[in-house]
Amino acid sequence: MASILPFQISHPEYEVDDFKDGKRYLDFAYIRPAIRICLEVDGYGPHLKNISRWKFSDNLERQNQLVIDGWTVIRFSYDQVNEKPRRCQQIVQQVIGRWVSDELDQAALSLLEKEVLRLAIRKGEEISPIEVEKYLNLSDKTVKNILSQLVDKKMLIPASGTKRIRSYRLGDQVKHPIDE
Repeated sequence: MASILPFQISHPEYEVDDFKDGKRYLDFAYIRPAIRICLEVDGYGPHLKNISRWKFSDNLERQNQLVIDGWTVIRFSYDQVNEKPRRCQQIVQQVIGRWVSDELDQAALSLLEKEVLRLAIRKGEEISPIEVEKYLNLSDKTVKNILSQLVDKKMLIPASGTKRIRSYRLGDQVKHPIDE
């Protein structure tokens, strides 16, 4: 499965609480402050061919509960992962890219503001003005203006420093389906 992940930020056998007060395990979880994606890899035999009616229903209920809890669930067959790993990578990238684009396109933001927020979402932790300068290849003055505008819109919050802000984190205006 690791071969289909286009990134190193994943949690194998990620434990989640079951709606029946038990525990369930996701094959892989991709978690960022604004994103929760469950990646499942199903073999034909254990997941379809040799499955009971009860287990089939339980698997569907499990997936429904994940969706209700805010997860995006992406399923691959074991054969897909083995035979077409690049295609699986592309699907994962499309899901992440679409989620980030949909979320940010709803806000009235400039292209540069959206790119700064995408950087913060992808990174999943505080960002610094220097990182933004390097990422967007902009001057420090331009970056300070963009960051200031995002703070005014409550999309970013200063995370360190008072007079001279050294880092920013995502604000409450950016959807946070999970608390990390």
